[in-house]
Amino acid sequence: MAEENPGGYLTTHVLDTMSGLPASNMMIELFLMEGEKRASLYSTKTNSDGRCDGPILSGTEFKTGNYELRFHVGDYLKENGVKITDPPFLDIVPIRFGISDTSSHYHVPLLVSPYSFSTYRGS
Repeated sequence: MAEENPGGYLTTHVLDTMSGLPASNMMIELFLMEGEKRASLYSTKTNSDGRCDGPILSGTEFKTGNYELRFHVGDYLKENGVKITDPPFLDIVPIRFGISDTSSHYHVPLLVSPYSFSTYRGS
């Protein structure tokens, strides 16, 4: 791991493309990946705008490395009355990504519906 830089930080945003609305109250977990091993760093639920109330990772904890965000899509859909299969086609959506520049803002948004998702490096 390289030295940390308190200037960088990690955020996310979840949009429910089926309803056309932010995905509020969705559980999100962040893990540091070391090979296939996960170390839990953070968990939260999205606010009414589909965002977290602050950065998921920042300050001295924001370090280079491989990470995984886990979005609890199945629970979110069930809680919002969406009829889904049992088991759901999408349940927990993992997104693995790397942080290489600790002075940058990394934004990892998720666009999701019961049968598809996409992500990208946002701004």
